[in-house]
Parts: sequence; structure tokens; C-alpha cells
Amino acid sequence: MSVTDQLRAILDQVVHVGGVDRPFGELSPHDVELHATALGDAVGWGPTARVAAFARAWGELGRQMEEAGAGAVAELDPDALLALAPSLWVQVGD
Repeated sequence: MSVTDQLRAILDQVVHVGGVDRPFGELSPHDVELHATALGDAVGWGPTARVAAFARAWGELGRQMEEAGAGAVAELDPDALLALAPSLWVQVGD
């Protein structure tokens, strides 16, 4: 799979945020913040403790969007998205 195909697969991945399914690439900074908060709220003991790493990754995504002035995930640097996607539970594909 080419880098372009990988990037498209990431941006097209459907993510459930704020009660709505949306393509990852269309998520706004507000959507990302909501998802990071929801994941952080789900962190607990036992198996749910693993969610903390994903909550932190979504928080990092929000920081990168803020620094870049991005209005949507798709506006971020492609290399940064490819690197961060696995930490976000966003699948790159085969």
C-alpha cells in the first residue's frame, strides 16, 4: 500500500465522536478534544487502564492541530498523521 493510500485509509477511517460517526479526516479540534476527554473519562483499573495511552494520544493530536492552526485533521502534516495514527486506534490498513 502506497503512502498516499495509507493516508487516505487513515483519513477515511470512521470514528465515533460525540455520539456521531465521522471520517477521521473531518474531525475538528473540538471533536478531537471531546474524544480525548471521553477516553480519559473511561480510564480506570484493570483492562480500562490501557485506554489512558489512547487518551493521551488524542490529546497530542489536539495539541498538534492547535499548533498548526488546523481546522480539521486532514489539514495536518501527512507524515505526522501516519506516525500518530496507530496510537489513536485509527487503522492504517494492510
